[in-house]
Amino acid sequence: MLAVPEMGLQGLYIGSSPERSPVPSPPGSPRTQESCGIAPLTPSQSPKPEARAPQQASFSVVVAIDFGTTSSGYAFSFANDPETIHMMRKWEGGDPGVAHQKTPTCLLLTPEGAFHSFGYTARDYYHDLDPEEARDWLYFEKFKMKIHSATDLTLKTQLEAVNGKKMPALEVFAHALRFFKEHALQELREQCPSLPEKDTVRWVLTVPAIWKQPAKQFMREAAYLAGLVSRENAEQLLIALEPEAASVYCRKLRLHQLMDLSSRAPGGGRLGERRSIDSSFRQAREQLRRSRHSRTFLVESGVGELWAEMQAGDRYMVADCGGGTVDLTVHQLEQPHGTLKELYKASGGPYGAVGVDLAFEQLLCRIFGEDFIATFKRQRPAAWVDLTIAFEARKRTAGPHRTGALNISLPFSFIEFYRKQRGHNVETALRRSSVNFVKWSSQGMLRMSCEAMNELFQPTVSGIIQHIEALLARPEVQGVKLLFLVGGFAESAVLQHAVQTALGARGLRVVVPHDVGLTILKGAVLFGQAPGVVRVRRSPLTYGVGVLNRFVAGRHPPEKLLVRDGRRWCTDVFERFVAAEQSVALGEEVRRSYCPARPGQRRVLINLYCCAAEDARFITDPGVRKCGALSLELEPADGGPDNAGAPPGRREIRAAMQFGDTEIKVTAVDVSTNRSVRAAIDFLSN
Repeated sequence: MLAVPEMGLQGLYIGSSPERSPVPSPPGSPRTQESCGIAPLTPSQSPKPEARAPQQASFSVVVAIDFGTTSSGYAFSFANDPETIHMMRKWEGGDPGVAHQKTPTCLLLTPEGAFHSFGYTARDYYHDLDPEEARDWLYFEKFKMKIHSATDLTLKTQLEAVNGKKMPALEVFAHALRFFKEHALQELREQCPSLPEKDTVRWVLTVPAIWKQPAKQFMREAAYLAGLVSRENAEQLLIALEPEAASVYCRKLRLHQLMDLSSRAPGGGRLGERRSIDSSFRQAREQLRRSRHSRTFLVESGVGELWAEMQAGDRYMVADCGGGTVDLTVHQLEQPHGTLKELYKASGGPYGAVGVDLAFEQLLCRIFGEDFIATFKRQRPAAWVDLTIAFEARKRTAGPHRTGALNISLPFSFIEFYRKQRGHNVETALRRSSVNFVKWSSQGMLRMSCEAMNELFQPTVSGIIQHIEALLARPEVQGVKLLFLVGGFAESAVLQHAVQTALGARGLRVVVPHDVGLTILKGAVLFGQAPGVVRVRRSPLTYGVGVLNRFVAGRHPPEKLLVRDGRRWCTDVFERFVAAEQSVALGEEVRRSYCPARPGQRRVLINLYCCAAEDARFITDPGVRKCGALSLELEPADGGPDNAGAPPGRREIRAAMQFGDTEIKVTAVDVSTNRSVRAAIDFLSN
């Protein structure tokens, strides 16, 4: 089976109602060329859909790569001890004396485009280059967001390095993934020399849940190019949705591994200053101990202490606040195995920590001029990186109750470059600007008040809170009392305070895991060991195909009428596979049968359409767009191209699609021979 990008779907059958009888598009009709002459068969009643789990690949170890906007890392666990998670080695570089379990998502390529380094090594080497030499090197940072924001993502999409030079995005991502692959395999070889080399590793890549299908497929294509897995062994790679991974990990946590923001002492600004959540749940624990059945099923399901205090059916939200995006998911705990059910489709937006960085850049533009900042970034790219690093260090110390001002170092090349470009120094620029809350310190630094720093956070933090509040207002998620705040940005005391202030008054308990920045990475490892833990998901979009139906006067628009051989057909009908926000169980299949339009046809191509609305009627309706194509590669039929004895053109190919996983998956079989047919869905060809 070839795994392909995900979307949700319920068990639909091949059957159709009398007025919905799919037939071949007649030659010359508007849909003939697009559908490559593919004819949905008029089917007999098919059996009820089976919720069967896909056949899992064999593996000895799971390696998860959390590929983040600002920082990345990997972790692993062995199949014989799945819950013992091994974090990657501490990364070289960074701040002296600080142990880093993630490394910056920074890639450095030579002027010729060859791989040089990744992470701290790339950042530090680029920092030390001569300014003139640095202009020829290709340095990429925070490039993950480009995939999310690209509206026309293809395999040929380009990424721009900080010096303005461009390179295929697929190669950039493949370089980064290959780096992690080589690091992880080297560490595995050192820890377990007897580990077989071939087909030993199940790889897991994390992506935001709000990513659309093309972006997910793009990551898989990059993994193929990087050599993580081959297309023939595609099942050795899983795509994990970041808030889901966090949810899977949080359900394993014990009380002492969590911190309740509602019990934080006033004035506290750091994670370690909060009291444990233990006391908050003590009363609930005593009550639940009287219900031994509820507690037993949860504990035997391998969930942590916190979940043993929850009843089956309880609902909670996970807010994954990362570098580039915020991802929200709402889960319900199920009996009897402690599996998870998604209650509302994944939502979120571009409200990550980079929004604070952009606000700082806009502040610099107000002080020094937008044209100067653009010129400096282009001509002194390494110095610009130095400036962003200096700001990042101060940003991490910001807190709602901090009183002292913050000093931000300006690179010497910035100061000199400004003097040469403008004819006066940066101190003069600060005095002349309308920005009153940033001064020039005697140490030669920008001196920013705490209020000014907190203001840089406000647009991004407000976007996160508004999105959480909008989701809580949905009727599908009523009854949520617990919010897990996870992701790298969730380490920010500014964000924590704002979320608790806004949502704590509504009775929502806001909880932060101790290792908040590693929650997704560790959860991705657990997901790789047991991908069936999320049993039900919600479809984010409506998916289907375009077909012909019998024309019904008064129901169908006259402009859709097509007459062929005396029969009246309605063109462009949107045959729905799954509706937006529809619940889809893992392993449920949607089955459709198709027959080639021509004897000896070797390929079947069916266009897929999607929309946000649940009630679209035609593929030409506003909001409906072609989003991909289902392709079926056919072998010559036994007994000749016409299948010897079967009516010409009636060779039946039965396709089964699964929409309840993190990626859409499809398999197909030639009914006459019972042989598998190579099937794939391509979301990057539009």
